[in-house]
Amino acid sequence: MIEETSAGIVLFRKENSEILFLLLHYPSGHWDFVKGKMEKGETTHQTAIRETREETGITDIVFLENFEEWIEYNFQFQGELVHKKVVFFLAETKTKDVLISHEHLNYMWMNYQTAMEKTTFDNAKSILSKSKSILAKTL
Repeated sequence: MIEETSAGIVLFRKENSEILFLLLHYPSGHWDFVKGKMEKGETTHQTAIRETREETGITDIVFLENFEEWIEYNFQFQGELVHKKVVFFLAETKTKDVLISHEHLNYMWMNYQTAMEKTTFDNAKSILSKSKSILAKTL
């Protein structure tokens, strides 16, 4: 079994009094947060920052403290079983315009309810729900 670790960000921005979350449309059809594999020598925060820059062009990221959520899942890749661990951080940006990479089909900024409906996987819905809960207490 292959072991992989990735890091990502639940990225949000404020528009008027509303909080909007960024979701990316992946070629496999699902909608999810920014995330990617750690490179040798990187910390999880460095990976999350690099992946956000590469996948969205966004560089003004402010992490909210005390949010670090881990998920784990297995999938098949070229006939091999992969065990993946992903850590998500919660971060704010002021950037509205996204330059998606070749890795994605589209993106959307959406409110919590729409984001809950759009996210494909239960673990992403759980991370989103925890993010909303933290934001409700801190903003």
